[in-house]
Order: sequence, then structure tokens, then C-alpha cells
Amino acid sequence: MKILLDTHIFLWFISGDIRLSANVRDAIRDSNNEVYLSVVSVWEAIVKYQLGKLPLPEHPETYLPKQRDIHQIASRGLDENSVVELAKLPPLHRDPFDRMLICQALHNNLIIATVDAAVRAYPVRVM
Repeated sequence: MKILLDTHIFLWFISGDIRLSANVRDAIRDSNNEVYLSVVSVWEAIVKYQLGKLPLPEHPETYLPKQRDIHQIASRGLDENSVVELAKLPPLHRDPFDRMLICQALHNNLIIATVDAAVRAYPVRVM
């Protein structure tokens, strides 16, 4: 399985948050799966941190890549082919970060790990 983590899923995973289902946690830990954190999620977390909406134990530019590496989660860059998927998306959700994650998942045939009902409304595979 190729899994793209929604930002909250990554944050829950690295912090051991009980809201993360055992199914998703196990899928992230399964070495047979390819697990990705998008640069879009890093961008979103930094923005929220700067706005005072996301407390982190360290500055996000250090903490997030370090945690991604510790947990052997690959970084997923944003490319033009993923971005142009945006033109095909119906306007169901206004969050630009989520919409880019959806575009990346669609273009790269990834499953999004999320609990966000708005993301689940799109024609993208979710877990």
C-alpha cells in the first residue's frame, strides 16, 4: 500500500495520540507499505505553528523532518502534475492544504490516511 498521511494523522502518530486508530497506526508501521508525508503537510504545520494554533515541542522546521526520519516516513514533494489535478477537483472543500493532498493522492495513486470527512467526500481512496 502507498499511503499519504494527512497532517493530523502524522501529528497523532508521532505523538502517540489515542485518536489514531490501531488500523492506521499499524499500516504506518508496516514495512511493506510506502508511507509519505507531503511537503504540503509540513507547510501547513509551520503556518499553524506560527499562528499559535499548533504547539510543538521544538520549532517545526527541525521537529517535523526529524520525526519523519525517526519513523521512516518518506518525504513527498509537490510537483506540477499533482498541482494541475486541482483544476479537476469539484469545489467541495475550501482548505487549500487538504486539496493539494488530494491532488497528490490522485496523481500518484496514493491512499490518504485521514479522519477528515471533507476529504472523504472527494473521489480519492482513503483509510
